[in-house]
Amino acid sequence: MNLESHLRARRATGAKLLVPYVTGGLGDWVEVVRAAAAAGADAVEVGIPFSDPVMDGPTIQEASQRALAAGATPSGILAAARDLDIGIPLVAMAYYNTIHHAGHERFATELVDAGIDGAIVPDLPLDELDGWGDAADAAGVETVLLAAPTTPDDRLRAICERARGFVYGVSLLGVTGERERLAAQAETMGRRCKAMTDRPVLIGVGISTPEQAATAAGVADGVIVGSALMRRVLEDQGIDAVHAFVAELRKALDGAT
Repeated sequence: MNLESHLRARRATGAKLLVPYVTGGLGDWVEVVRAAAAAGADAVEVGIPFSDPVMDGPTIQEASQRALAAGATPSGILAAARDLDIGIPLVAMAYYNTIHHAGHERFATELVDAGIDGAIVPDLPLDELDGWGDAADAAGVETVLLAAPTTPDDRLRAICERARGFVYGVSLLGVTGERERLAAQAETMGRRCKAMTDRPVLIGVGISTPEQAATAAGVADGVIVGSALMRRVLEDQGIDAVHAFVAELRKALDGAT
């Protein structure tokens, strides 16, 4: 499934886009992905656990550490992903060390073989994208690029032009994690990115509640929600709680259209 085409088609219907994040290799993570899809996700981001996740806050770090302690590996996660037939795209989130260790072409091929349509590499800047970006493009993996609140307009334009799948607008300076209030920069990022590109623009980092999701999506095409969902997983609230939370996000976004 083509990630960008799918998101564009959903957007064309008037829908706001919802992409939950799930840490691969943690417990019944495959069932968490299925629950998110069943509750109305438009795509699911699957995190490949890494020992030094520089972009991630305490919740995702804990999820990654638990997964690694339980024996999670990139190859094992991708093997399990092959059995996911959920009718929406999957996007892998992997730090560059994981990709470099496997090799660009090999990792891109493994993603395709696992049925994964896109990749987010948060520690690989635009200026250093060529090796991985070329291999991903050749394999048909769409590399999502991130833009921060401090990104100047000329660089933001270049990021939007080179991005594939969607543009990931980071709502604040800092790591992932739940916040009591939506960052002031979230709406600004949405407007800035939308002014630069027709490619789908999703806002992520710190989106914690259905209300925050609706507000952020009001000036963008949708949102990415990770820590708030993974907290429920870490607290062993169960698959029903995951489904209920994603359904609440979906309802709020549908009200924002």
